[in-house]
Amino acid sequence: MTLYFLNFVLFIIGLYALVAKRHIVKKILGVSIMEYSVNLFLILIGFKKSGVAPILMKDMDLSTFIKTAVDPLPQALVLTSIVIGLGTLALMVAMAIRIYERYGTFDMHEINRLRG
Repeated sequence: MTLYFLNFVLFIIGLYALVAKRHIVKKILGVSIMEYSVNLFLILIGFKKSGVAPILMKDMDLSTFIKTAVDPLPQALVLTSIVIGLGTLALMVAMAIRIYERYGTFDMHEINRLRG
């Protein structure tokens, strides 16, 4: 239960960075922290103590395999989420670079003031 609580704290830290900070790079880091927190949550859902890999061998009994095998679906979702997160992170960094080239700052309030 403490792992779920710490995971929730990690998500709140990312949400705080996204909402309360004015610097674009800090907002990008907040989104990344939230993404890692969601990935960790999915892995925690699929975790089973003393679990085995979800690969059925010839000599394994099916009933014991079902009881001890780890659910592979959260692992697949996390792999997909990592790839999507990398793409969105690259897009956010590219947009931040373009904003810096145009306005010369990463501060959101300064960008809004310069924009008029």
